[in-house]
Amino acid sequence: MIDVVCIGQAVLDCITRGKESSPYRPNVYRAESIRLHTGGDAVNESMALAGMGFQTAIVCGLGWDIAGNLIENELARAGVNTAGIRRIEGMDTPIANLQVAKDGSRISVNSGATRLPGYRILPEEIPEASIVSFASLFRPPLEDYSALRELILAAREKGAVICADTKLPLTDTVLLENLKEVLPLIDYIFPNEKEAAYYSQKETFPEMAAEFRRLGIRNVIIKTGAEGCFVSGQKGEFCLPAVPVSDVVDTTGAGDNFVAGFLSGILRSCSLKDCASLGLEQAARSITHTGGGTTL
Repeated sequence: MIDVVCIGQAVLDCITRGKESSPYRPNVYRAESIRLHTGGDAVNESMALAGMGFQTAIVCGLGWDIAGNLIENELARAGVNTAGIRRIEGMDTPIANLQVAKDGSRISVNSGATRLPGYRILPEEIPEASIVSFASLFRPPLEDYSALRELILAAREKGAVICADTKLPLTDTVLLENLKEVLPLIDYIFPNEKEAAYYSQKETFPEMAAEFRRLGIRNVIIKTGAEGCFVSGQKGEFCLPAVPVSDVVDTTGAGDNFVAGFLSGILRSCSLKDCASLGLEQAARSITHTGGGTTL
């Protein structure tokens, strides 16, 4: 039995850390390091959970290219079930160019490959699992309303706990009302503070969470970065502070690792507060090294 299947983005990150502010010589800059890492929400979540010892699978799309080969090989090496990976002829595997400052903050450069042209997930591609985590909600390949409805319904019919980590849309306006028939099927949703504000159109964390819950989502966990998290569930609301980290290296993938830690608590039948604590602990561990996944 699969514990968690993670559905969503798979990306190869090229991370430049600590680039000089001025050229070493004309048109040439030096950096502390330039490394390739696996990345993308579904990849980061699945690798983190596999590293905790859980039976984890991934459903994602990759091109037939070097980046796709590297990601699939690293997932398999980490112990993730890769049977749900579909390789697409003519599609470029997304590659993100990330520049990480010395304080751990970052900027990202992406291409049109992030839209995953030609790849749409089919309901029958979702295996039976205790938890189905839609790791990139409202981003390709999970941005199409009708397809998303079918996938959530298929996962629920197989008896899974439904979790969803949101992303801001790439171009189109996304309205939660358009998914109101399936939102009540989502047990846990994990927006960060910007995403929660965007989708709820509210200003405070309690108001944001109340809007998600008004539409039927049972538990709303708002990731608030260095502040920790705000949780609103069927048994009340609370805030938890972030775990202190003395030396932040890179915040890439911290939110994905939070979700992975939280899901590990669900699998262990922990309380909502203990699940959130496990998420914060895993996020804190992840920011002490470069990249959200593995280093190649």
